[in-house]
Amino acid sequence: MLTLRLAALNIDGVLLNDTFSPVIHHFVVSRGGTYTAELERSIFSQPQHIAGRLLAAAVGGGMTGEEALAAYFEERAAHVDRHPVTITPGTPELLHRLRDAGLRTVCYGGLGKDHFDRHLGRCADLFDGPGYVCTNDIRPGFKEITEDVFGLRPDQVLFVDDVARTADAARALGTGFVGHPSDFVHSHQRTLMREAGVRHVISSLDALDDDLLHRVDGELSAGTFWSPSLSAAGQGSHA
Repeated sequence: MLTLRLAALNIDGVLLNDTFSPVIHHFVVSRGGTYTAELERSIFSQPQHIAGRLLAAAVGGGMTGEEALAAYFEERAAHVDRHPVTITPGTPELLHRLRDAGLRTVCYGGLGKDHFDRHLGRCADLFDGPGYVCTNDIRPGFKEITEDVFGLRPDQVLFVDDVARTADAARALGTGFVGHPSDFVHSHQRTLMREAGVRHVISSLDALDDDLLHRVDGELSAGTFWSPSLSAAGQGSHA
């Protein structure tokens, strides 16, 4: 790699299946709210206390933010009982591929480290540094992971995330970004990523292969990764 030194991978929706979008959607529509792209954009990847307030407002404000958050996690627990958390197909292979390319790897997300230990503990030896960074208090945490945790320049890091609004942080910081939007039928993330100018969008972890890694690395090295002209001309999805 010319520039890349670290791949930072979101946990829920990237390395684990998406167990958040279906619950948030049901939480809103089951209480008479309207689930829109703008609502989804505003709630996803927010600190929990902010997400709770937004959920309460989305269903008419009959609950406090704390009550909405408690109800949400209760519903998510029930959802996970019916649809267990699973490792995304291709996760171990991706981690080996990244390390074979000479990159360090780290996982991050909004839940505590116990969530990582429970579901990805078997892969813990494939991650570097702290292994997992909880970003709930520093959403999205890209600057902190890049500079504070690993002491790298922004152009040395690639983030892989399922939420479009985090791409704005990647662009502002100057890091690499690959989108892995949810395949949940009511998800707006793929459209939101396109609107955000995300040029590299994958539908499976297998698509983050050596060719794509070297393409991202070359664009970061040349300083063209977030070029507006390239965003307009080269935006697209990868299989």
